[in-house]
Amino acid sequence: MQPFEIRKVTIEDVATLSTVAKQSFFEAFTGTCTAADMNHFFEQFYTEDILLTELLNTNIHYYFALVGNAVAGYFSYAENNEQLNFLAAKRNVELKRFYVLPAYHGIGVAQQMMDFYLAYAQANAYDNAFLGVWEYNYKAQNFYKKYGFVQTAYRHPFPIGNTPQTDVYFVKKLASSII
Repeated sequence: MQPFEIRKVTIEDVATLSTVAKQSFFEAFTGTCTAADMNHFFEQFYTEDILLTELLNTNIHYYFALVGNAVAGYFSYAENNEQLNFLAAKRNVELKRFYVLPAYHGIGVAQQMMDFYLAYAQANAYDNAFLGVWEYNYKAQNFYKKYGFVQTAYRHPFPIGNTPQTDVYFVKKLASSII
């Protein structure tokens, strides 16, 4: 097995990020919506222009997980103190995207990505780390629970095109937090 590496995504990587984002999202949600809805979602969120705008936003951090020289997955996070009412007075960091390509499942890539994200949150003295996850993605929910995330009562719509879907929020209280 080749060593893992976490590397910041740069603007020069935008084409690769767009490809990996589309591929990983398709793998995660294929069969849950129509092809037209999936393509519409890609046009809303995963074009090179849209991702370049996000990469240029200094509050949004994107990283690739690499196995050897191959991109095995990616994740992004950003400071967000407005999403959940009961966290509003706290300093929070939201895990916005977290995807591992299927060929790399089960070899520790997701764990390395999560360790990196939580280390960043701790090092930067955030009170809470949180994320939204599809209500029927039990595998991901169980992964987050292993890291100490707790499901909240908060939910939000996350439609893929015209296909209604719902995300549930999970929160992890960090060492400095008092919820």
